[in-house]
Amino acid sequence: MSFSLVLSPSPSSSLSLPSPPTNTNSPPSLSRVRVSRRVGLGACILEGGFDSWNQHFYKNGGVVCRASQVVDLFPPLSPEIVVRDARLEDCWEVADTHCSSFFPEYTFPVDVALRIDRFVALLSGFSVPPGCMRTCLVAVTCCALTKNLFFGSEDFKVGGFEGKFSFNRGSVSGILTVDTVADFLPRKGPFRQRRTGVAYISNVAVRESERRKGVGKLLIAEAEAKARSWGCRSVALHCDASNLAAVRLYRGQGYRTVKVPEGAKWPQPKTTPSDEFDLMMKLLSPSKTTRRT
Repeated sequence: MSFSLVLSPSPSSSLSLPSPPTNTNSPPSLSRVRVSRRVGLGACILEGGFDSWNQHFYKNGGVVCRASQVVDLFPPLSPEIVVRDARLEDCWEVADTHCSSFFPEYTFPVDVALRIDRFVALLSGFSVPPGCMRTCLVAVTCCALTKNLFFGSEDFKVGGFEGKFSFNRGSVSGILTVDTVADFLPRKGPFRQRRTGVAYISNVAVRESERRKGVGKLLIAEAEAKARSWGCRSVALHCDASNLAAVRLYRGQGYRTVKVPEGAKWPQPKTTPSDEFDLMMKLLSPSKTTRRT
């Protein structure tokens, strides 16, 4: 997460601003500034009576910086993190992010073979049962000015990936898969029917250089929005109990551990026998459109 640029008068600044007159009618000082923590927003935010202070000095022949007006005229050019559905152009970076996060111990040539295997698996497509949904989300760093400039069509897909190509694709910071297949959720009834109305999150990975920047939270928030659009009432996931950072992340986003009944054989991700996973779930609040209706 990056801080936006804030312009404020200081002794070291090259911009010289006149001091406001010391009388009882003086407007508030420009020393009140607010730092915006909006991801990637390179705007200048000045508040605390800037307009009235500025008008006062224009009347008295002063010259001040109209930074707020400049922001209104020009869009921010600094990079920002955008979460969207993965496209064909993202496949290799998705494979690389997955392998570097889950298999960091492997070196050449095994690491290359793993990436190629994952890449081919992505292109082969997401096979889902009828009526189920699955999508891969990516968090990419791109410029706000060109993030919507692309060519191709959403209707053309290869392996479940949109056939769109961006003029400024940016780099993949993190990935996540969300579905309604319910492979790793307890079946219901004597006929072991699939759970419905529950979305499942898996393959959450953030590049090491992009961690602790809020990328994981953005991916989870978008996955929950997808789940709501599919009509799901809750979201579930499996978390490695030894990964304390991941446990804190999910708990901070409202996920709680589901206690497994003694003797129950609930499905879990396929890993080494020494790994222990906690099943965590979160109830989704209704969307605003649902509340209106």
